[in-house]
Amino acid sequence: MWFFGMKGPSGFSASSTAEEVTQGIDGSGLTAVVTGASSGIGAETARVLALRGVHVFMGVRNMAAGKDVKEAIVREIPNAKVDTLELDLSSMASVRKFASDYSASRRPLNLLINNAGIMAVPFTLSSDNIELQFATNHVGHFLLTSLLLDTMKKTARNSNKGGRIVNVASDAHWLTYWEGIRFDKISDPSGYKRPLAYGQSKLANVLHANQLARTLKDEGVNITANSLHPGVIKTNLFRYNSTFNGLMDKVGKFVFKNVQQGAATTCYVALHPQVEGTSGEYFADSNLARKSPKAKDPDLANKLWDFTMNLIK
Repeated sequence: MWFFGMKGPSGFSASSTAEEVTQGIDGSGLTAVVTGASSGIGAETARVLALRGVHVFMGVRNMAAGKDVKEAIVREIPNAKVDTLELDLSSMASVRKFASDYSASRRPLNLLINNAGIMAVPFTLSSDNIELQFATNHVGHFLLTSLLLDTMKKTARNSNKGGRIVNVASDAHWLTYWEGIRFDKISDPSGYKRPLAYGQSKLANVLHANQLARTLKDEGVNITANSLHPGVIKTNLFRYNSTFNGLMDKVGKFVFKNVQQGAATTCYVALHPQVEGTSGEYFADSNLARKSPKAKDPDLANKLWDFTMNLIK
């Protein structure tokens, strides 16, 4: 991790903002889907992509909040192209409807930013009877990516511009259950630990990007897939952890990233020319970063892929 103002090989650091890492980049002609764009780093990602000329489709669970974010972006950037579509990543039915509505719009798709997430929630099952963190953070994004991939492939062929899939993961992927992914106990409350279940879902984000990168390369498709750690940021992601939320309120502004810095690595991986052609990598602070040993395991990634394919059937 490149602390504070210390720049890494990319020329950026932990203190770099999303606007700084995209300065001078022209994103006009590109179209992006950003999930979880109604607050936090998702909203900032949508704003900065729109600032650079990208046509942004915000996937939001709360349409009223999404409308407010869209209006705020357009007030600041009058020529911004921003649309909102309802999307609840914890529901496969909602994901399928979003993908269907997007396909019906006949819009191209260059960038898919899988950003939405929840953290450390009490044990809960989704509407599809899958543990909620795994369902929202991994399964929903896996399904969304699968459903939008043909549109991305068609766009890449027709536009001669490479597509980019960006999974917002976390360094929490280092802290998971001993087996990495509890395939036999994904939705079993016994042994459920909130932080470990979160780490499991973030490990799944990294493994998904890795396997996707290999698959796309084997197919000869001009689309890359990468994952990243945005940093520790004071957002509503901590709403289920009152102790940590209280700590963040007291010392967060002195220790952790703000939202503008938190969205930087996402925007860097999505837009920067330095990342063109790079696939299957993991980033932090707008630089290449280390994955955990489990996150580099191709057999685990392949097993997760098959497991999730069965879940979404």
